Amino acid sequence: MEKIWLKNYHSTVQPEVDPDKYTSLVDIFEQSIAKYADKTAYINMGHSITFGELEEYSKHFAAYLQGQGLKKGDAVAVMMPNLIQYPIAIFGILRAGMSVVNVNPMYTERELEHQLNDSGAKAIVIVENFANTLSAIIDKTPVQLTMLTKIGDMFPIPKRWIVNAVLKYVKKVIPEFNLPGAVPFPDVLSRGKNLTFTKPEITNDDIAFLQYTGGTTGVSKGGMLTHRNMVANLEQISGILEPVITPGEEIVVTALPLYHIFALQGNCLTFMKFGCPNLLITNPRDMPGFIEELGKYDFSIITGVNTLFNGLLNTPGFNELDFSRFKFGLGGGMAVQRAVAERWHEVTGTALLEGYGLTECSPVVTVNPPQLERYKGSIGMPVASTDIKLLDEEGNEVPMGEAGEMYVKGPQVMKGYLNRPEATDEIIKDGWLATGDIAKCDEDGYFYIVDRKKDMILVSGFNVFPNEVEDVAVMHPGVLEAAAIGVPHEVSGEIVKLFIVKKDESLTDKEVIAHCKSHLTGYKVPKIVEFRDELPKSNVGKILRRQLRD
Repeated sequence: MEKIWLKNYHSTVQPEVDPDKYTSLVDIFEQSIAKYADKTAYINMGHSITFGELEEYSKHFAAYLQGQGLKKGDAVAVMMPNLIQYPIAIFGILRAGMSVVNVNPMYTERELEHQLNDSGAKAIVIVENFANTLSAIIDKTPVQLTMLTKIGDMFPIPKRWIVNAVLKYVKKVIPEFNLPGAVPFPDVLSRGKNLTFTKPEITNDDIAFLQYTGGTTGVSKGGMLTHRNMVANLEQISGILEPVITPGEEIVVTALPLYHIFALQGNCLTFMKFGCPNLLITNPRDMPGFIEELGKYDFSIITGVNTLFNGLLNTPGFNELDFSRFKFGLGGGMAVQRAVAERWHEVTGTALLEGYGLTECSPVVTVNPPQLERYKGSIGMPVASTDIKLLDEEGNEVPMGEAGEMYVKGPQVMKGYLNRPEATDEIIKDGWLATGDIAKCDEDGYFYIVDRKKDMILVSGFNVFPNEVEDVAVMHPGVLEAAAIGVPHEVSGEIVKLFIVKKDESLTDKEVIAHCKSHLTGYKVPKIVEFRDELPKSNVGKILRRQLRD
């Protein structure tokens, strides 16, 4: 296993990355908008803006922040789904030398209050659909400036008026709220236009993003991702994509929320660098509407999680789309299941690639080369300048082919958790970040995630990895989604319980168990099957086994 990463695909094809090639993300942004000013940057609900317009709007946003007395290094929160306002806000914040605090719009009052206080956010830009959550707790936070946007604010008139009026008065999806002094987003831009933007000196050591972990294992923590971390990972991703990407010509479908680190880096920043448009999907849960939107564009790349790809494949009309320009789908955030990947290949004629990353690594650690023709069940190889080691419980490197906890070292590893030195020391030791994921590596240097360390099921002393059970379960034509957990058992310690969402209403638990028996050794076969109408999921569609255990 010693230095296996040195002989892998990425390290032999790609040179080591220089994380100091650019002075900051803003440096990359400025070079990109100069090169692609007339190219489309973002598309949302039929409206688009160019990179030149993005440059202007983000400068006005930055000038407004400065005009309100905010200083370099201040934290500014952004709480909205995928809208054109999002890139305007984050690039404005970055250009002002401030740190972006990405906030999940679905947060409860408790979660929002914690994140605003923990980050010390002095300002927030929020979509009005979720303003009631903020209004309930804003007096208990350090927020001094609230900027309020409506879904249609970047649309031309009269479309802007129509969309905003329909949401408020017809669909009635805007709850009552009280935020006195909140400044409308269009006013922010118009006032900023009349102010002078003073370009600050930004270095790679400055914090670009305070990216909060999901909080599934306790209180949510803010990962300090510096400009250097993000630039390094952007360079690592770019080196892999350059052979297959035509700058200025691709259309990447962005259905995962941009406030999530995967879409933030893999879509928003990566394709800004390549001068390609992001097709922003505001509500990907509306699968028929999502597919209708896809039908309007010659899209070439889609990123997502397994549940998103599975949902598309099981929605009428997806298989009728034009995939002639489509290059690949890239899955992350959770395991891509073989049954989903194989059906994806049948429908689109392309591979569903899998990568691996985590917030603390900006996020990409490994990825399959886009030239891969078929799914191989691997998370790929380490990106350039990235070292990986697999350790057993005693801290020893495991032999080739055996499973151990993955540790990562590279320029993309975060600076640490904000105001949590002890938590930082627990996860980063001598520059190595402990991922908490169990993985193995084959002789060709491809890595495979076996499972989350904390999700492992122990049956009579044998390790059972939920991913394997779930992969087998969804091979059954009557199964739409599956999640496996361990439940206590007086004889074996634990047994496997499987939660199923049916595709075929006539499916029985006995059929599921019989199917699993034909593909799994005895102790891995689920002893209990429970059918659900849906499975609990995170904001990006990752199935939450923790909630099922609870």
